[in-house]
Amino acid sequence: MYQRTVVVGHLGRDPEMRYTQDGTPVTSFSVATTRRWADREGAQREETTWFRVSAWGRQAEICNQYLTKGRLVLVEGTVSASAWKERNTGEPRATLELRATRVVFLGGPRGEAAPGAAPEEAEATFEDEVPF
Repeated sequence: MYQRTVVVGHLGRDPEMRYTQDGTPVTSFSVATTRRWADREGAQREETTWFRVSAWGRQAEICNQYLTKGRLVLVEGTVSASAWKERNTGEPRATLELRATRVVFLGGPRGEAAPGAAPEEAEATFEDEVPF
């Protein structure tokens, strides 16, 4: 079995880096993907899906250093979902967690297109990656 998810979207907030007990850096950030379409009546519709992303090791350090809120990125990795009910209201909640194996910085530092510039790619090397 193999799972791979690729999302392209904008950072919803600046990344936050922390360290595990063994000293491994991990950076967390959120990415919003937006799908736009016209319904049967021709009205424009829009749906935004948020992904919580975690990057590890050297990739975590690079993401923390160069990513900022609003930056356009491509993130590739494995996704897991969790659901729960809000404690106070009983309202159902869900989240999508994406463990990054690859992060590509698209556009400029604030998300604008960088004319003629090639995308930057955060370094990603993982021992547990499937060798195909």
